[in-house]
Amino acid sequence: MQNSFFNRGFQRKRPASQHVLPPGQYETQDFPVLSAGPTPRIGTTKWALGLDGLVTNPQQWSWAEFNALPQQEFTVDIHCVTQWSKFGTQWRGVSLDTLLALAGPTPEARYVMAHCYGGYTTNLPLADLLGGKAFIGLQYDGQPLAPDHGGPARLVVPHLYFWKSAKWVQRLELRAEDAPGFWERAGYSMYGDPWKEQRYLDDDEDLAAGTR
Repeated sequence: MQNSFFNRGFQRKRPASQHVLPPGQYETQDFPVLSAGPTPRIGTTKWALGLDGLVTNPQQWSWAEFNALPQQEFTVDIHCVTQWSKFGTQWRGVSLDTLLALAGPTPEARYVMAHCYGGYTTNLPLADLLGGKAFIGLQYDGQPLAPDHGGPARLVVPHLYFWKSAKWVQRLELRAEDAPGFWERAGYSMYGDPWKEQRYLDDDEDLAAGTR
């Protein structure tokens, strides 16, 4: 949950790079740590991930079971709503396509609520977790994912603002209807597209009304 309050309109010059910054973003070499509350410390002996709701085969994995699933390397750019972007981040983890194939979403399933250790939640369309768009990250830059960055495992959805990449993920609940999560209830965008600058709820409304 990579959020804090910030001033609108902040923008820096695009760096000379093969990567492209979304509007209003600047490039950083750091990996800032921003959280809404204390960092949960979940040992791998107690960690588990569930995938349930509107699925035909609800799943629950222990740490050992999850790590036995097929893993991939991912290199992605990430964009925080607080306006930093980091290019070429390197991860290892399990694709959401792998997990959802095991669970079998029902035809009614259209949205996902991510529930996390510590109580954080965030909402996403199911389509945004399919087709190689998202994964559960277990390693960052060749090392086990640190607790400050969501370890031992976090959701990573790089094409959306990074608060949607829920830290300390514990459960993914498939739903028929959308509902706001933690930051969305506080007035942030229900979707969070960095290329459309969907930072706040009124940004969603402006785009829907064609006023931006």
